Amino acid sequence: MNPLEERLQYKFRNSLLLAEALTHPSLGYETQRHHFDNQRLEFLGDAVLQLVFTEYLFDTYPDLPEGQLTKLRARLVSREGLRLSADALDLGRYLMMGRGEEATGGRTRSSALADAYEALIGALYLDSDYVTVRRVVLAEAREHLENLDLEDPSANPKGRLQELLQAIAPQSPAYEVVDQSGPEHLKQFISRIVWLGKELGRGEGRSKKEAEVQAARKALELKIWETTEG
Repeated sequence: MNPLEERLQYKFRNSLLLAEALTHPSLGYETQRHHFDNQRLEFLGDAVLQLVFTEYLFDTYPDLPEGQLTKLRARLVSREGLRLSADALDLGRYLMMGRGEEATGGRTRSSALADAYEALIGALYLDSDYVTVRRVVLAEAREHLENLDLEDPSANPKGRLQELLQAIAPQSPAYEVVDQSGPEHLKQFISRIVWLGKELGRGEGRSKKEAEVQAARKALELKIWETTEG
């Protein structure tokens, strides 16, 4: 068993499935030769993960309504949620990718890691069965599941934004007041959020706190960090 299989506690019967799951599309683009890549397995793995987490949430929270269960599942299968599971496996070190992709940080890029994790789960499903896949997925997501916040993330946009960004890099976002106007009893503040040298959003409010909250809401809407990661 290779180190990744040891971490999964599963030995692939078809090693080509594992190789396919770990092959980033950039390898074929760069060599201009036909290579299989992990995009089809990513498609399958996404569906398998949706089922695993749907079943888990349905069984674990019998009193939650459908709408809240849907929101919780969306967070678990989000790029950031899957990135956590990929990081736990140190998945980036096993990826086969083009030199250009690797040189620009491909092995640590959230999108690449999330896609590879989905592909890995798709490959595992084809090589084994649903019971095995469920065991692996829930084991890798255990810490995330145990700390799952049942509150609606929209009620705390600053906290949600912090969680998303720190899944990508340890630096916290900075809130800055860029303008204030009006008389003392009717002041209006405009704040912006800066993270890794980029402005993520601006918000306006009658207090600094309200302006920061609105800026966080705007940042969550724009998701500029995803565009930055490419």
